[in-house]
Parts: sequence; structure tokens; C-alpha cells
Amino acid sequence: MQRQRIELDVRDERLTAIFAADALLEPLTSGYQFLEGPLWLPSQHALIFSDIPGDTMYRWDEANDAAIYRRPSRKANGNTCDQQGRILTCEHATGRVVRQEGDGSLTVLASHYDGLELNSPNDIVVRSDGAIYFTDPTFGRRPTRAGALLPPHQPCQGVYRLDGETGALTRVADDFDQPNGLCFAPDERRLFVNDSSRGHIRVYDVAEDGGLTGGAVWAEVRGEGRGLPDGMKFDAAGNLYCAGPGGIYVFDERAAWLGTLRMPEHAANFCWGGDDLCDLFICASTTLYRVRVQTSGRLTGG
Repeated sequence: MQRQRIELDVRDERLTAIFAADALLEPLTSGYQFLEGPLWLPSQHALIFSDIPGDTMYRWDEANDAAIYRRPSRKANGNTCDQQGRILTCEHATGRVVRQEGDGSLTVLASHYDGLELNSPNDIVVRSDGAIYFTDPTFGRRPTRAGALLPPHQPCQGVYRLDGETGALTRVADDFDQPNGLCFAPDERRLFVNDSSRGHIRVYDVAEDGGLTGGAVWAEVRGEGRGLPDGMKFDAAGNLYCAGPGGIYVFDERAAWLGTLRMPEHAANFCWGGDDLCDLFICASTTLYRVRVQTSGRLTGG
């Protein structure tokens, strides 16, 4: 596969301050089934990502290309790091959130709520106080390549908070159809969560105890092309990016839609990496892509 010039749907000229008109979309590695969960590891100058149907997590770096990192991955989806640099992973096949320890072993952080199995933890973020938040839709309990046909046990598709000190699990939102991507505002006073089925992003205020209030619709994510609201993150300038129909959508801090980076494949998630966090890595179905951007991103994790 060859590099190609990016395609932009520009709704506001501020988008061109992020993506140069002559920027290139570079395929780094291909041949996968459905990619998700990119996570940049700055100390290793490497990227971790998941192939959900392939039941494998991979590690990519510039010198060695992509290699198997964990197999089986139990159909791993979202990945992030905690404050100690340990990788946290959402497993579709088991309905668990796990943490990889220094010796490579896995510790189960969450698998049940109120005595019932979680649905299929999907995306995950860590706040600076160590609290872990994750979404729990039913995508992994459907008869698709990304999961296994199992009846959901939870009465809703919610958002959960895992206390970083006590390990206590709390459901902090329960009125979603299919919650998916989530991210904190740069000041961590608000949590943004999208709903794939309803095609929008909602915003919550984060209380002192870590609970959520509010939940108003902040922006709609609708357009042409394959995909639904999925992976979501802020850049260093305060713009919110969200994978959606046809590519990666960019909104300013007031929810104005700046435009979309159009993708040739269904893009599910992304993250920034490189020494200056100006390499945008995009997991798009069969291929991991990279685009050089002009506005730096923010690291994922605690």
C-alpha cells in the first residue's frame, strides 16, 4: 500500500491548522480483520493495538514493524495506561477489564457488577486521581466476529467508575443505548461519552466523589460513510476528535464541527504518538495508518 494525500471535508478553516493540505495518509501495516484500541507507549517509542476478531494484540514500532504482543487477547478492544504505566485492556470475549503487570501476568480489575457479569467493556480512560472509567455496551455479546453470542446480564448498557485505591466499582451512568468512546476534558472536570446507536456525544460534569451529573447531548456525529461514533480524544489545543461515519470528526471546545478527515476504510479509533505527539495513528479496519498533524495530541492514560 502506498501513501496518499489526505482527503478533508472542511467545514471551518481552522481544520487546516490541524491538517496541512499536502499531508499524507501513510499505511503502516495491513492485513487485519478489525483494528481498535491504539495506545502509544512513549518510553518504548511503540504502539499497541488490538485486532478484535483476530483475538490478538500487536506491538508496532518504526524499526521492527508489527509483531504479536498478546494472543489470545480474549478479543481485546480498548487499551490505556494507568499512572504506573501498566496497560489496562477491555476484553470483549470475557466481559472483563484487566491490567498487565510487570511480569506479563494479568490481574482482573472488573468482571461483574451487582453480582452479574458485565456486558463487554469497550473503551477505557484513567483520570489523574487513578480512577478508571469504562463503557460497557453489548457489542461483544452479539453474533459477530468481534464477540460471542451471549445473553447480556446487566439491565442496561452503562458507564462505570473503578476506584483506583479501593477497587470499588460504581455504575455512574445508565441511560445509554450503546455507550462507546469516552474521554476527559483537559481539566478533567467533564467527561465526554458517545452513544454509537444514537449518533451523538454527551457531556457530564465530574463530581468530587467521581460521580457524574448532567449528560446533555453535546454534539451530533452524523455523515456519509461507514462507521458510528467510536474512539474519542482531545488534542492539546482543546479540540475533540471522534471516529465516526467516513472518518475522524473534529470539534472545537464549543462543539462547532470543524470538519472530517476522510478515511478509505472504516476508522474505529486513533491516538497520537511520536516524540512530539504529532503523529496521528488511526486504526481503520484492516490497516493501521499514520498522518502527520500540525497540532499536537495528548497522551492516553494516567
